[in-house]
Amino acid sequence: VQLVESGGGSVQAGGSLRLSCVASGLIFSSFGMGWFRQAPGKEREFVAAIRGSGSATNYADSVKARFTISRDNAKNTVYLQMNSLKTEDTAVYYCAASSTHWYYAVDGHKYDYWGQGTQVTVSS
Repeated sequence: VQLVESGGGSVQAGGSLRLSCVASGLIFSSFGMGWFRQAPGKEREFVAAIRGSGSATNYADSVKARFTISRDNAKNTVYLQMNSLKTEDTAVYYCAASSTHWYYAVDGHKYDYWGQGTQVTVSS
């Protein structure tokens, strides 16, 4: 199984970025997908998740109304559209795949596979 993120970069506060994560080696629609992030000196934190069917999503309070997670099962790809970016959004962003129950979507320990991460830097 391989998850490959792309789309990170540097942007000014208030700007937008779209992250992509392409999955291979798994039945993509059978896996819930999540985005997590880790800032320097901080623990990894949940950002957003989407069910395998795309029928439900979940967001951290800190990104609600600014970030949107979506997926295209025909392309084995999950996206994270990030708008109104803030300096505190600076982190390495990871996508992850989970075969466990949706109830555990926010728990990174319940995810089976992880990407290598993509850096997002937001400057003031």
